[in-house]
Amino acid sequence: MKVSTMAEMMASGEQPEILFWVGCAGSFDQRAQKITKAFATILNKAGVKYAILGKEEACTGDPARRAGNEFMFQMMAYQNIQILNGYNIKKIVTTCPHCFNTLKNEYPVLGGNYDVIHHTQFLQELIEQGKIKFTDSNEWKGKSITYHDSCYLGRANEIYEAPRKVLESLDMELKEMKRCKSKGLCCGAGGAQMFKEEEKGEKRINTERAEEARATATDFVASACPFCNTMLSDGLKVAENKNDPAVLDIAEIIAQAIK
Repeated sequence: MKVSTMAEMMASGEQPEILFWVGCAGSFDQRAQKITKAFATILNKAGVKYAILGKEEACTGDPARRAGNEFMFQMMAYQNIQILNGYNIKKIVTTCPHCFNTLKNEYPVLGGNYDVIHHTQFLQELIEQGKIKFTDSNEWKGKSITYHDSCYLGRANEIYEAPRKVLESLDMELKEMKRCKSKGLCCGAGGAQMFKEEEKGEKRINTERAEEARATATDFVASACPFCNTMLSDGLKVAENKNDPAVLDIAEIIAQAIK
């Protein structure tokens, strides 16, 4: 895919509508790369003028701060803020709730003030504006799905409706898990837990959450976070049930349905 970087756009005297913040998972994790490509495909088809930082993008510092390394977090944050302010960035869209929360709520104190939007919110906007049109043979129509609330999207930022409205726009049957929205259960990767071994306990959190997803007896599980996607996929593999639902990011679902 040909995706313009900010450096290339600035060199040609252009300014994008949005900066797409890809994030570490979306850049390096093979599974999350598919989410990145799906969202870029949607932006291209919707005619959105966007750019990425490319090699100038560094980790937001979220895992470092959650793990207790405040010094490393501030170093990373200041480096990113210098680059973003240098390009005069105003609006950022990201597919990762961890990046979203850090850029939106933690960068302003350090001098990084931006309009930060999660990709599910942006998808809802594009659908409502008529920039995203679905094919007549919408393969998702009538299929059942459950949605897992990411902690940083849900409880931390109270974004519950946007992802659900995007799914409902496809005429999918949305079945909620027992614990959802403000009472949702963490996938087990938040707070830098993604990068460390779990402590002793009776059951892994992602296994418990996967069981709750399985109990809805839906065709698919939708997530809106690369960490949640990995944890739920791994949790479902524990039982090795062939009838288990596939875990997909909302961007992947929309990318397959648009004209």
